[in-house]
Amino acid sequence: MTESLRTARTTFEIAAEAFLDLAARVPLERYAGAGLGNWDLRALIGHTGRSLITVATYLTTRADEVVAEDAADYFAVVSGLVHGTARDAVHQRGIEAGVALGEDPMARLRESYDDARLALDLLEDEDAVVDTAAGGMRVSDYLPTRTFELTVHSLDIARATGTDFDPPTDALAETLALAAASALRQGHGVDVLLALTGRQPLAEGTSVVP
Repeated sequence: MTESLRTARTTFEIAAEAFLDLAARVPLERYAGAGLGNWDLRALIGHTGRSLITVATYLTTRADEVVAEDAADYFAVVSGLVHGTARDAVHQRGIEAGVALGEDPMARLRESYDDARLALDLLEDEDAVVDTAAGGMRVSDYLPTRTFELTVHSLDIARATGTDFDPPTDALAETLALAAASALRQGHGVDVLLALTGRQPLAEGTSVVP
């Protein structure tokens, strides 16, 4: 196993386990409450869980060539695709993922995590080029996008429920680094740097992800 794949897998698993621990603290009766935007909490948790499902799904595929060179490139490509009806489809998939959690969400989420880990094991240490929403990517480059989603949406869940949550340091560090790289790739580098150094706030609606 390459060092990059080993590191990406370890950090992904840390982020996934933190998400599962957080989700386990959310009572089922809270699921109909506000989540994020137009999503209720069930949809938000379901959408977050899709980061486990896509790993299990995408890792069974193979692509002929690398299209997205790294995780920041993934977000740049996807940002160009997600608009209008495509954005509506993302919203709908979140709702459907929430419904799919059923009456025992934690059992379904843990099953998804087991499937993701099995897919990683089946790579047999190969940093394969797999087919993703942004095209062909090496697994070591794709996994940080899932760590990012798990970490950011875990914070969303914690805020929506008033639950204390501190992201694991390694997952938070990787997510921050990816956010900065994505901002630079999408032309927001100067604005983000000025905001982080207290010189100006970011414009309303600025995001480094779709």
